[in-house]
Amino acid sequence: MVAVADHGPAASSDPDGRPVSAAPAPGTRPVRWPVRWWRAARWGDAYRRCAYTAAVLAVALLALMAVRLPWAGDLGIHAATLERLRHDLAHPGDPLVDAPVDSPYYSPWMVALALLAKATGLSTFHTLHLAAVVDLAVLVTGIAHFARTLSARRGTAPLAILCVMLLYGWELFTWSGFPGFTSLALCLAYPSTLGLGIACHLWALTRKALIHRRGWAAYLILGALLGVQLLIHQFTGLVTVLGLIALLLGARPWPDRATWLRITAAAALALVIVSVWPYYSFFALLDAGDLDPTHQPLYIHLVSRFCLLALGGAALLVRLRRDRRDPLVIFFGLSVLVYAIGGVTGHYSLGRILPGVFLPAQFAVAVEAAGAGGRLTRWIFAPVTAAALLVGCWAQAGSLSYVLRGDAIPPVIKHAPRQGLWDDYAWVTRYVSYGDVVMTEAFLPKRQIPAYGPYTVASGYPDFFLPDQGQRLKDVHRYFAAKTPRAQRLALLRKYDVRWVVQYASDGGLDPHDPALRQVAIGPDGELLLKVVRTR
Repeated sequence: MVAVADHGPAASSDPDGRPVSAAPAPGTRPVRWPVRWWRAARWGDAYRRCAYTAAVLAVALLALMAVRLPWAGDLGIHAATLERLRHDLAHPGDPLVDAPVDSPYYSPWMVALALLAKATGLSTFHTLHLAAVVDLAVLVTGIAHFARTLSARRGTAPLAILCVMLLYGWELFTWSGFPGFTSLALCLAYPSTLGLGIACHLWALTRKALIHRRGWAAYLILGALLGVQLLIHQFTGLVTVLGLIALLLGARPWPDRATWLRITAAAALALVIVSVWPYYSFFALLDAGDLDPTHQPLYIHLVSRFCLLALGGAALLVRLRRDRRDPLVIFFGLSVLVYAIGGVTGHYSLGRILPGVFLPAQFAVAVEAAGAGGRLTRWIFAPVTAAALLVGCWAQAGSLSYVLRGDAIPPVIKHAPRQGLWDDYAWVTRYVSYGDVVMTEAFLPKRQIPAYGPYTVASGYPDFFLPDQGQRLKDVHRYFAAKTPRAQRLALLRKYDVRWVVQYASDGGLDPHDPALRQVAIGPDGELLLKVVRTR
């Protein structure tokens, strides 16, 4: 060994924990690394720094989305839910139509937001902006928390954040409860985002409780948190439960009798919480209606949407070779089984288990790319993961248009896939009051107008707690049908106490110049806002 004079103490192991073969002689200093290891160390540091920088940038962009709060998808139903709770916390009724029925959208999180809005005077949308910030914080810290329980390696947490947000496919796919970057950009204020963040924290806390043999208090807290999370977003709750089962089956050492008693008590507490929730019956959701047609798209275009997860499959195989009871492998296997049952039986709503397929694969990639399996595994997974994340960046890059002006978007990104945004319907609030009923058949008005306080005759979303939903849809269609007599149209306006009609010129219905109506305004896209002045 080549040595030069120095008086520093000798190290007993290298940074990866391997012992040094011999201590240096007194008065000498060893060369720290052979050249090839020095370069590897520098390369590893650069890789981690890039991961940290990219993760911080991704989170910062999502924070801007929380300020922008892009409108598409289900934002209207959550805003309407908050509107009803702000006006009547005890008996809010259906969030979309004027009917005194329960709704699964009245979750503990929405109730807490309504209380905050009433206490501070914040408007519905200002409250949703705040909810988006909280949801983002819970999700990002949850991903990092769970990643650190899987590996203490530096870089695992930022890589996990990047993999969860970007590792999907080259075709953009957005869905509530799916943690892709564009999905998160559009769904930050949704309860599903908070539910996913709580799930990651639950998995991390459960893993710690099993490893460190926590006492009764820790498990009861976990049970209470699980009960609340199940009420916040039911589909994410199913993913959470599968993850918890996987952690229990993969626990080392195997839980003893006392631990199983605590686990049973935690599960019982979670069931009690969901059973006593006053705003809706959790178990009624099991027979709430046919959600399968809505979720059938979760079973198509799988290669283009999720092909990058093949890397996660390779990482899971590596983990399976090291440990036949690896929790991530078990979690992945259980989720794939549930997903496959949904496809074979035609119960496509089981496709909502897909985050349970994604997440273990994505966490496995992050852990292996960070080097938990050794240098060889890291040298294979790290560059491939970097390339896959770049492909994922391209698929999600169109979401930059949500926060950047058109002239500020780089030309190459302008051609990236993107989810289009909707214009808002705030203009109707200049004329339509809270609680007024609006007759409309157009897609966007049905989904957006209730966000500002009015009701629609028929719900713009599947509403299986509304017993006459089918009849309402038929009545709306009959009102706008070409051959419906004028007397029947007037009768339908009386039946639902309709005060306003929103329609396009081609929709049908009563003529805008009919004596029963008075045109009040024209919307940005040509919608006619008609006031019902008489129904006789």
